[in-house]
Amino acid sequence: MTRIIVLIMIARLLGLILPSAEKKANAKPLALFLTFHHTMNGSRIWKTALLLSLCVFLSGCLSNSEDNSQGNGNPSPIDLPGWRLVWHDEFDGTSLDESSWDYQTGDGCDIGLCGWGNNELQWYQKANVQVSGGFLKITARKEEVSGHPYTSARIRTAHKQDWTYGRFEVRARLPRGKGLWPAIWMLPTNNVYGGWAASGEIDIMEMLGHEPNKIYGSLHFGGPAPQNQHVTGSYTLPSGTFSDSFHVFALEWEASEIRWYVDGIEYFRFSDWWSSGGPYPAPFNQPFHLLLNVAVGGNWPGNPDATTTFPQTMEVDYVRVYRKAGSSN
Repeated sequence: MTRIIVLIMIARLLGLILPSAEKKANAKPLALFLTFHHTMNGSRIWKTALLLSLCVFLSGCLSNSEDNSQGNGNPSPIDLPGWRLVWHDEFDGTSLDESSWDYQTGDGCDIGLCGWGNNELQWYQKANVQVSGGFLKITARKEEVSGHPYTSARIRTAHKQDWTYGRFEVRARLPRGKGLWPAIWMLPTNNVYGGWAASGEIDIMEMLGHEPNKIYGSLHFGGPAPQNQHVTGSYTLPSGTFSDSFHVFALEWEASEIRWYVDGIEYFRFSDWWSSGGPYPAPFNQPFHLLLNVAVGGNWPGNPDATTTFPQTMEVDYVRVYRKAGSSN
């Protein structure tokens, strides 16, 4: 609507629009052009051409502005100075790209982690993943499946895409509500240094649904549980929530330091990790893969209550992985 008002003002100045056009233009943009005088002299022709040119220009500029207004974290350029793009998924298709991703389904009992090690309540299934309109959508629902009161989804790039070091960037809008636990994170593909957390875990972003304006970035390391340790940084939005709009969550992982960002703002860095399975910089010197999921309930977020509404969806615009320019890793 902003662009229509601007064009009407320009048309008025050029004397190209009839008074009745304003009402029509509020209903349909094309009315702006359909109400021009039918008889044109040379002056009117060049003025019309100028207006049409301005229309194209303003449409492009304002269209981009409107697209970006979906989130405070506007889409970053796909090429970043000092970094080389090595893998990305823009979710432009109609289904999950299973050459890069696979599904983890069930409740974790099949791998000896009932409740996924956190007393979570959901049953993960493929049906809760959708790719449409340029977005990946992971939806948590209140429905009973296999004795579990909620369903959701968890996907990962294990054994298909993994990396040692780099910049990992995800633009997403998060669900909210007590008991919701969206996460963007990384695990080692081969557990070189032993069981969790001796081989490490990198949490790019986690949010507790009852605190929708705050996210966390964490590292898990040390010895196998219960000798594991962890460190956590957090970022709180100055206004609004991570459910209101899209934001860019990023992590830069180097051999001697890991840094966390929201919308280009660094909020945490850490370097003093260790592993019982090997010398520094273990465990964060081996290939890790990406995971995206929305958990329901569990030790950390607590369980949903009467205030929690379902369904709740994490929407992901893109996932991009970069290496340092000139790096062979």
